[in-house]
Amino acid sequence: MGGFDKYIPAMAMFALQFGYAGVALSTRAALLQGMSPRVFVVYRQAIATLVIAPLAYFTRRKSGGCSMGLRSFTLIFLASLIGVAINQNVYFEGLYLASSTMASAMGNLVPAVTFLIASILGLEKVNIRSLRSIAKILGTILCVSGAMSMALLKGPKLFNAEHLPDNSLFGSGGDNWLLGCVLLFLSCCCWSIWLILQVPASASYPDHLSLSAWMCFMATIQSAIITLFLEKDLEAWKLSTGLELGCCFFSGVIGSGISFFVQAWCVSQRGPLFSAMFNPLGTVIVTILAALFLQEKIYTGGLVGAVGVVIGLYILLWGKAKDIIEVKEEIDPKLQKSTQGKQVDNSLEKESYKIDLEEPLLSDQSSSS
Repeated sequence: MGGFDKYIPAMAMFALQFGYAGVALSTRAALLQGMSPRVFVVYRQAIATLVIAPLAYFTRRKSGGCSMGLRSFTLIFLASLIGVAINQNVYFEGLYLASSTMASAMGNLVPAVTFLIASILGLEKVNIRSLRSIAKILGTILCVSGAMSMALLKGPKLFNAEHLPDNSLFGSGGDNWLLGCVLLFLSCCCWSIWLILQVPASASYPDHLSLSAWMCFMATIQSAIITLFLEKDLEAWKLSTGLELGCCFFSGVIGSGISFFVQAWCVSQRGPLFSAMFNPLGTVIVTILAALFLQEKIYTGGLVGAVGVVIGLYILLWGKAKDIIEVKEEIDPKLQKSTQGKQVDNSLEKESYKIDLEEPLLSDQSSSS
């Protein structure tokens, strides 16, 4: 049985990619049917809060939990506002204006954007003489270039066409492909800032399950306020079809509830790099299913750009993997000998995963402290 257990994290991540694809496609279908992207964000976060909050409450009662000070509240508030409320409003607006395929492909930019922002802020040190730094820079350039290719160089249309209803703040979806791509890129930036904010937030409030529940709760309130200002039609709050209702519950439970536990467990078992490596698989799944079921347009420029993003992502992850190896070597000098054919000690692997999780794409800072 032990031989089979080592494949469980990979199987879980594989299944999770289908879950993410289902969330993207069902949301896209509901938006095309007329559901407001702003209202959808509110309902999704509210459902996610109802899923996570009871689990966090009972877990906190057993463990005793930790108190929330002003610093913790401020960090959680900012993380909720930038990483959830603004991020999801921008993301689903971009998903509506562009396509589910583009949204899924753009998600692969998050590690590159995080590295870029962290470098600008001085949180990630760049040494052009270091092979891992060169790999991360090259991976970032390929990711951004691929995204620009997808947005600007559509090329010949391979197959499918679609007509979008006028359900966006910016008018007709078909006339705003480039704007949708820009919004999806801004969503990646928000998510990257959220990742960076996780470092001080987790240090200030180390109860991760309770932290997630508070973020979902605050994001629900923040998203509701944003929607009340932007959505003037009160009828938009009504879920008139079963698809819209089912989409809200599916994305809230699967996209925010179950996926949280699956991701957290896989990261604890194999580390965040292992989890990130499955993102391109989700892009492939969404592209195929969106073309088959939603009749989304597929362009040659989009395919070439998507390949560039995926290649850049893996180069960037390879450079990041070099960071983890250095962290492992600092944890215990004996680890260097174990990499020469001996089995790596599990406790050292778990510790290196923990360090990498606490400092996502900011390993130079963690290794120097």
